[in-house]
Amino acid sequence: MKFSENATVVLVHGAWADGSSWQAIVGPLEEHGLNVIAAPIPLTSLSDDAAALKRTIARTKGPVIVAGHAYAGAVIATANDERVKALVYVAALAPDEGETVAQVFYKDETHPKAPKLAPDADGFIWMPDEGFASAFAQNASTAQIALCKAVQRPIAVKSIQEPAPAPAWKSKPTWYLLAEEDRMINPKTQRFMAERMKATVRSFAVDHTPLLTAPEKVVEIILEAAKAKLS
Repeated sequence: MKFSENATVVLVHGAWADGSSWQAIVGPLEEHGLNVIAAPIPLTSLSDDAAALKRTIARTKGPVIVAGHAYAGAVIATANDERVKALVYVAALAPDEGETVAQVFYKDETHPKAPKLAPDADGFIWMPDEGFASAFAQNASTAQIALCKAVQRPIAVKSIQEPAPAPAWKSKPTWYLLAEEDRMINPKTQRFMAERMKATVRSFAVDHTPLLTAPEKVVEIILEAAKAKLS
């Protein structure tokens, strides 16, 4: 499969993570001839994160696929640039216009092993250390969990309480990797959002962070979108 010389995949990390969460995805995509860039979002508000994604896309040339994990689903839905040809959601949240991330995150019942999340005095939500192994990535190795803890970045309450703008998924093709063993975002909620978007759904028995624990599945769905829209 040949892609346009300037075809790019932009990867957007979720809460409690940074761009390194995509480390197992970057190489395989580049081996298929795609340019890859991880968008550094501040996790300070949905508007701030959308602006950071816009700046990242502006650094690219040619057609773009944007993929987002978890919270970043709300962020990639702001990618209205005409060069963005498709959106890929990886166990990601997809609020509609006027909805907040918190509303869709808590739409259905929470998993018994989901962490208790609350903001600190500065309005930021941190993942409890035990939450990484119990729910964020329960299938990850000890070394992967240790790295998650070390590099975690908190998310501002403002990010999850800001109403979403009109989403790009209403006009752009979307793919959705549904994580059947997700303990952070109820798989039932994921299916609701994916079907509402009319996304192409690929469902796997993976945890909330397949970027770490099943990277081949993530690469597969991104390549599927790229082959459909960039070739």
